[in-house]
Amino acid sequence: MKTYRSLVAVQEDLKNGSLSCHSLTQAYLNRIAEKKYLNAFLEVFEAEALSRAKTIDKKLQSGTAGRLAGMVIGIKDNICYKGHALSASSKILDGFESLFSATVVERILAEDAIIIGRTNCDEFAMGSSNENSAYGNVLHHIDSTKVPGGSSGGSAVAVAADLCLATLGSDTGGSIRQPASFCGVVGYKPTYGRVSRWGLIAYASSFDQIGPFTHNVQDAALLMEVMAGADAQDSTASQKEVPTYSKLLKHKKGVKIAYIKDCMESPGLDPEIKKHIEEKIDQLRAEGHTVDPIDFPYLDHMVPVYYILTTAEASSNLARFDGVHYGHRSLLATDIPSTYTKSRSEGFGDEVKRRIMLGTFVLSSGYYDAYYNKGQKVRRILQDKTNNIFKSYDFILSPTTPHTAFEIDRETADPTIMYLEDIFTVQANIVGCCAVSLPTGRHSNGLPFGIQLMGPNFNDKELLAFSHQIMNK
Repeated sequence: MKTYRSLVAVQEDLKNGSLSCHSLTQAYLNRIAEKKYLNAFLEVFEAEALSRAKTIDKKLQSGTAGRLAGMVIGIKDNICYKGHALSASSKILDGFESLFSATVVERILAEDAIIIGRTNCDEFAMGSSNENSAYGNVLHHIDSTKVPGGSSGGSAVAVAADLCLATLGSDTGGSIRQPASFCGVVGYKPTYGRVSRWGLIAYASSFDQIGPFTHNVQDAALLMEVMAGADAQDSTASQKEVPTYSKLLKHKKGVKIAYIKDCMESPGLDPEIKKHIEEKIDQLRAEGHTVDPIDFPYLDHMVPVYYILTTAEASSNLARFDGVHYGHRSLLATDIPSTYTKSRSEGFGDEVKRRIMLGTFVLSSGYYDAYYNKGQKVRRILQDKTNNIFKSYDFILSPTTPHTAFEIDRETADPTIMYLEDIFTVQANIVGCCAVSLPTGRHSNGLPFGIQLMGPNFNDKELLAFSHQIMNK
């Protein structure tokens, strides 16, 4: 069976009878089995997916199929799906089965998407390499000695390796965009509040957003169109009307784009990626757009502020995983205190423990004002500065990542060095604005990389349209 890179192509073949949802789903299942070594999926819903595919084939014949008919999709293992296992790639949730479905899952199912399985990720979405999963590393689809990025590495690889047409991930500080860059696919992080977080296992509640991985912007726009909107279950979900993103992909000419000089002058930026960004800037100018360098003297502050605030929120959010209510309970526990300490010590991995302890520290008496409170003040400064940029410019352009995918088990004596992988992506989460990684580059080492565009809050329509324009040049 041929390889499909868009839902439009799938639906054309479904319409002309050369393809069925059942045969398409079976083909994806075969590919997943062939590429099992990538460890992209923690669980494949084979029988269920095939049964659902037959149902949707009947809907197509009767003309009652939804907008996502023919889209075979994987979901990150921190998104709830009723009656299915859910672990956030952690031993602490071993044996847990979700009692309800996330709002995004309900909405894509209502439009006849076929969920083929749950994808591997860094434990509780904490990581930039997908090496923190309790169920093993995800491998890069091009070079299995390299990481796919994280935390949504399994979702990125599943799309890049053609194991399904699209996937859902979550983005707290770049966890969609960074692996999208490493794997050469489109990764979209919506404006905070544009997509409901109901049913997403929380890492840092004021940063998290669910978004899609796809081969093209049009499919990402359609998924956004389906998933976005108000939700009674999530008070942070916006009441704003949802545009028909997939039908509004023609962008106006002559936009104003800013790029942060500090990003381009960062000593850690790969020279080939820098050259690619410079060429992209020249191309945009030649097409009639305004592209200006701007000063943003806060680049070195963003990662520390991000990790102070997100670990504080994680410390609170992960307190519910205690060995009492559900999930792993230590067999060595003898009383209530030992149940908590031993269950959590056994169930959580090293990186999760590290972030819980850091978050507990910055929230503790005597340190709250020095760290957490000050971090919130700096966050406000970063938000105000970024919003001021958006008063003069439509988008901010930058590299998505400083380099291409790096080696698995890369030697480092300091685990905080890994945190610098988020240096270009955390700004969008701190501010809450929409952002996307577009797969426009190929390094001389054979690996892909992306460029990042950020847009003002709730300018998702404009960002998707301009991204579509860039990808179709």
